[in-house]
Amino acid sequence: MSTFRVAVAISLLGATLAVTGCESADKKRAKFTPPPNATPPALTNVVHKPDAAPVPAKAPEPPKPDAVDALIARAQDEYKKGVANYNAGHLETAKDDFDRAFNILTSGPVDIRSDERLEREFDKLVEGVNSLELVALKQGDGFTEQRSDPAPIDEANEVTFPVDPSVKAQAEVEVKQTRSDLPLVMNDHVAGFISYFSNRGRTTIERGLVRSGRYREMILRVLKEEGVPQDLIYLAQAESGFLPLAVSRAGARGMWQFMASRANGYGLQRNWWLDERQDPEKATRAAARHLKDLYNQFGDWYLAMAAYNSGPGNVQRAVQRTGYADFWELYRRNVLPKETRNYVPIIVAVTIMAKNAERYGLDDLRMDEAPPIDQVTIRYPVDLRLVAECAETTVANLQDLNPSLLRMTTPKDQEFTLNLPAGTGKRFEQIIASIPTDKRVWWRYHKVQNGESLDTIARRYRTTPASIAEVNNLEDEAELLRDARLVIPVTPGRSIEEGAMQYSKRPTYYKVRKGDTVASVADDFGVTVSAIRKWNRLRGNALRRGRSLKIYRPVVADDPIVVASARKPKTIKVAPAKLQPVNIVEADEEDDEELATDPSPKSASTRKPAPEHAAATKAKVYHKVRQGDTLYSIAIEYNTTVDNLRRDNRKYAKVIKPGDVILVRR
Repeated sequence: MSTFRVAVAISLLGATLAVTGCESADKKRAKFTPPPNATPPALTNVVHKPDAAPVPAKAPEPPKPDAVDALIARAQDEYKKGVANYNAGHLETAKDDFDRAFNILTSGPVDIRSDERLEREFDKLVEGVNSLELVALKQGDGFTEQRSDPAPIDEANEVTFPVDPSVKAQAEVEVKQTRSDLPLVMNDHVAGFISYFSNRGRTTIERGLVRSGRYREMILRVLKEEGVPQDLIYLAQAESGFLPLAVSRAGARGMWQFMASRANGYGLQRNWWLDERQDPEKATRAAARHLKDLYNQFGDWYLAMAAYNSGPGNVQRAVQRTGYADFWELYRRNVLPKETRNYVPIIVAVTIMAKNAERYGLDDLRMDEAPPIDQVTIRYPVDLRLVAECAETTVANLQDLNPSLLRMTTPKDQEFTLNLPAGTGKRFEQIIASIPTDKRVWWRYHKVQNGESLDTIARRYRTTPASIAEVNNLEDEAELLRDARLVIPVTPGRSIEEGAMQYSKRPTYYKVRKGDTVASVADDFGVTVSAIRKWNRLRGNALRRGRSLKIYRPVVADDPIVVASARKPKTIKVAPAKLQPVNIVEADEEDDEELATDPSPKSASTRKPAPEHAAATKAKVYHKVRQGDTLYSIAIEYNTTVDNLRRDNRKYAKVIKPGDVILVRR
């Protein structure tokens, strides 16, 4: 029987049921037997007309896309973009791509903690970004860029200070008597900022004027060479307070606050290793040329300054809309951005105050002096730590002298003029010549301290005594003289900063305190920033107060604190305020088992002294900070805690630098 005939039979059966009742219907249904191969219809209560066309089978709905798979796919796309930008040298764009990838996984509709696939993908992303960072470390300093300073112009732009009539009246007199190659005017807008810089903003202008002494001679020379008013030097005061590392909220950078696109137009290089917007002289010359071009376009220095701030297009459109090529008229008509309307009055106010220093109590400021320098042109990458050791200076000093460097390494495959402290240029060139060119981003130059041996030095730099002896033509058992200099051959991939780190199996839990950052916590515990981020799924450097961080203590296999040295260095006592040699002791095995409830870094830096050294633990010791030292490493060295060091050395509670002498109570 065909399917159609079965349907008709069922329809007739339904009609009979309506007349004869349920009992009769049961009998009739019992008599109906479908053929063996017949397929019963899906809906038995639907009556089909004989001439009705067969109803086509409904196509199954495609499965809905899995939300987790979609998140992972989006994150992978962003990660791939980041890798492409990384390989192209576009650091900032790559960082943004990686950030978006992390945000997709952590801020999506599915909680990352509720799905193992998201957790695995997050770990893969962390590993991927960390591996790229390690590659970058070999060429510079990875994604860790130098610290920047907030641009003072941001704070000044947000204030609305009432006009003091007496201040305005006095300033009006001063403007008439002030000689300037810029036109100076006095009105309520300028007077309001004079009142601000005389009160709440006084520290800002004082600090800027003090710093200006360091660059004043150079800036005035460049402005004169480029044929622009020399009083435009105060534009840098208003913009950055003469901070080469100033960065505004809008992303403008350097003493002259160049945006990236404008910097490119005036020949300022930006790449992985350096940003010439932060080079004081190069940025000054670029700013002078840009201001001159703007003056030639608008024929007015106030409009040129306004265009320097907001772009010539904004000013040009404002002039065209109003028909006025006058800054104060554009100000009155409110056709310029708020920041730009404040910008010119700020510069005029600063100029008036600086040129009338005695009237505003600024005449007794002691200006910084330009540091004397030697310049060495290099065509190879070199680590600033090696440079500092060769020149007998500090990394911080080198970074201060070379603010355009973004990382700890000079540029690769291009020429770079390295600024060194005066009198150290020849010394640097002589020493660096003894180190192979391809090793200058790894090797170090070490000054021997009291009590040091090849063993202790090798452990510090994660290398071997034999390697040091070979490079320096020494016998393995040679006794080292204090102040002797050694070239240290550090194996690529095993630098002090990266090390061959192993970590304890049980974590320490640290409760974040006010002022903590990922970097400062990493420094306290002697671990890398990337490790803390990975353990706690963090991305930036900021930390929320009260958060609990999971930290695995470092255990380096060849560290003298963990494994007793087979050949200990001699212990030589010296007078206080000089370097005290270290007595190497064995660590207690139980110390590796941290209690998860201990929220302080104390547990991460405490070592139980061996019995034979118990008497020495109560002594006062003065430690001279060496290159590479941290509060954590010193605490480990002397069997104490970071908290104890901070308590006894409040001056160095946050930052220590080579040459500092700190008290250690053992």
